[in-house]
Amino acid sequence: MTEKFDENPDDNSEELSFEELFASYDDNLGRELAPGDMVEGKIISVGKNSVYIDTGTKSDGVVEKQELLDETGEFPFQAGDVITLYVVSLSESEIILSKAISGAGKAALLEDAVQNRTPVEGKVTAVIKGGFNVDILGKRAFCPVSHMDVKYVETPEDFVGQTLHFLVTRYEENGRNIVISRKNLQMEQIKEAQQKFLVDVAVGDTFHGTVTRLMPYGAFVELAPGVEGMVHISELGWSRIDKPDEVVQPGDSVLVKLLKIEHQTGQDVPKISLSVKQTGADPWDSMDAAFNTGDQVTGKVVRLTGFGAFVEIAPGVDGLVHISEMSHTKRVMRPEDVVEKGQDVQVVIKSIDMDAKRVSLSIKDALGDPWTGISVRYKPGDILEAKLEKRETFGLFIGLEPGITGLMPVSAIRNSTDAKSYDTLKPGDTVTVLVQQVDEENRRMTLVPPDQKETEDWRQFAGEKKDKPMGTMESVLTEALKKKK
Repeated sequence: MTEKFDENPDDNSEELSFEELFASYDDNLGRELAPGDMVEGKIISVGKNSVYIDTGTKSDGVVEKQELLDETGEFPFQAGDVITLYVVSLSESEIILSKAISGAGKAALLEDAVQNRTPVEGKVTAVIKGGFNVDILGKRAFCPVSHMDVKYVETPEDFVGQTLHFLVTRYEENGRNIVISRKNLQMEQIKEAQQKFLVDVAVGDTFHGTVTRLMPYGAFVELAPGVEGMVHISELGWSRIDKPDEVVQPGDSVLVKLLKIEHQTGQDVPKISLSVKQTGADPWDSMDAAFNTGDQVTGKVVRLTGFGAFVEIAPGVDGLVHISEMSHTKRVMRPEDVVEKGQDVQVVIKSIDMDAKRVSLSIKDALGDPWTGISVRYKPGDILEAKLEKRETFGLFIGLEPGITGLMPVSAIRNSTDAKSYDTLKPGDTVTVLVQQVDEENRRMTLVPPDQKETEDWRQFAGEKKDKPMGTMESVLTEALKKKK
């Protein structure tokens, strides 16, 4: 160690002289320690099994390295760190230190431990009604079950045989009535860890944490001993989540981002808000590169509303299939009549709004429009078997195939040779029809009974030309029947 000396002896400097420094050092070495004293010392060196501490006296202190390991089994200190320990015993050559007063001390120290809140070491010997028997320096102490751990103790017998550290909360009748608490000691250690953690962190930092418990509204994650934050269900992932257990379970290790620290009046621990999804990229950032209008993709129905269904086409990207875009073949009144939650469906992307983060989808476009090419599949004069769908005052709606419905007007029914038979038809009954007109552009088809009375209008429909007489109604129907065969 290099000492700084005043080069000018005549200068009235406030710095201590070498003699004064030496005297001060010698006075410090003369300090005496006793079992139970608290020592705040600097780590001199770290050995394989022992850690050596500068006690500020003529003798260095030594503590077992195993005793200083953290909950993960790691040694969190290094040379130069200052730690607080307690004197267990002394000799001329060294001072034995510990995180708590142990059996190497004296029973008389228990009273001091109560006053100074000094941790003591004890061995759990038995489970009794309401708590545990614990051997503290040769004396029997009682630890209530609620004070054995900060967490709820489900299996008390697991603690029997363990040597742990406690705080003495009551010492009466010369040691015949001793009550101790491990929970109180843990709470002090947790509070110290919380304060240290909160000093070193800032909003926006990311951490690896452990999921401790789930609630309907989110998941609690432990960031450090005694420091928990909450991930709201909306921050568990970019995809829509109904229950936290869909994505995480207690004990899972997760990467989280610190969103907010709120200090609440009357609360020692602040409210910490976390996010899992914000540790990754927003899927909308690459949406315009991954999808284009007109693309046909597979998605999963994640939510139903009165006006349609939301379909997830990529993690975190939901699109809306409006109720009007669900079917070409029928009028949809409720989305659940077509799809159900969790169902995989084919959809066509109709539009993408990057600013509003909205995607419009269509199921019916993915299935294809049944009216496309209808004029090729159905031609005037074709006679077909079809089913009655609905009866109206102006005519009958008759279905030829899913999504293709034609109208048989009342005027055409009246012109049938067997008009009365149409009065008894019910929805679902089979009926023979003749295609009169196909309008693909306007999605309309006119149907008539095949046994129409011969009229000028019928001859005109049948394709009568000035240079080619059509003949009688019988000949037209015969020709239509031939085409059907």
